[in-house]
Amino acid sequence: MKTFHCNRCSHLVFFENVRCERCEALLGYLPELREISAFEDAGEERWRSLHPQADGALYKQCHNYAVENVCNWMIPADSPDTLCPACQLTHTIPNLSAPDNRLYWYRLEVAKRRLLYTLAEFGLDIKSRIEDPEQGLAFEFLEDGGDGSRVMTGHDNGLITLNIAEADDAHREKVRTAMGEPYRTLLGHFRHETGHYYFSRLVEKSPRWLEPFRKLFGDERADYGDALAAYYRDGPPADWQASCISGYATMHPWEDWAETWAHYMLIVDVLDTSTAYGLALLPDDPGAPTLTDRTPVEDASFDNLMKRWFPLTYALNSLNRSLGMPDGYPFTLAAPVVDKLRFVHRVIAEAGNRSPVPQDAQRAAKPA
Repeated sequence: MKTFHCNRCSHLVFFENVRCERCEALLGYLPELREISAFEDAGEERWRSLHPQADGALYKQCHNYAVENVCNWMIPADSPDTLCPACQLTHTIPNLSAPDNRLYWYRLEVAKRRLLYTLAEFGLDIKSRIEDPEQGLAFEFLEDGGDGSRVMTGHDNGLITLNIAEADDAHREKVRTAMGEPYRTLLGHFRHETGHYYFSRLVEKSPRWLEPFRKLFGDERADYGDALAAYYRDGPPADWQASCISGYATMHPWEDWAETWAHYMLIVDVLDTSTAYGLALLPDDPGAPTLTDRTPVEDASFDNLMKRWFPLTYALNSLNRSLGMPDGYPFTLAAPVVDKLRFVHRVIAEAGNRSPVPQDAQRAAKPA
């Protein structure tokens, strides 16, 4: 995630902001530019962008921005659409008459928009159900029924369902502890489920990628129902950290891919943010990790990403411990996990029309 500024007063703002804290200008995201813009009122519910790349173009607020207060994306003023591209992907919203559901909807949309930003930065194609009725991307935000019925977070041919309870911090932490997970976030759910979506789009029917996938992750033709039952009956193997990013990744090759995909997105997003902020590590202790490389992540080789990732996470965990907080990055990347991450990097680079550097191509030609 890059840094953003108010175009009226140059104050730093965040991706989610709707008002500048300094000059109170209306803020909104322009997906076609991938930029936050400040706006001035142009009358008749139209807003003139102050971003230099927009050249004074007129916009209107997404309906879910102007009316529901759960969005901050803008739409060209002459567009027939009332919903922005992000909100068009949400097909079912929570029951807003229930307490807290609007808050949960807001949190879900925030996480979804961050996901879409990263996918766009990767150059990955995002088709809606309007463009592809059979397999286009769509989201349903559902809650458990009063009759005891449960909503399972999951993916089915492009339709991603999330239980809105995951937007409840206390509930999510309770589940994380019960499942013995070191890390569980709302954004992580979105990343994981879109991993399933892009597996079907990029790997499943690809002669180029399917066999290398099976060598690394296993045979995805194994019965998923049997694997699921075995995992919840027996749990992950004791030595799961030697080959997988999480215990859940051991359940089935599909889940190993989705967990690895989500983790790759996490790594690239954090590195992109640290680079945008000019973060460097220049310790006085000669034995402490250093970080001075500011190569844009879209131009970086996989080896470059990994070389920068380890000192950054060491510093992150040290800062968290000084705050009295758990480690921000509670993971260990064994060599087989790094190989899987490298494979994800190559699939994304090719799908986004970004050529991996030769060393990545050579390493991936013979997966471990």
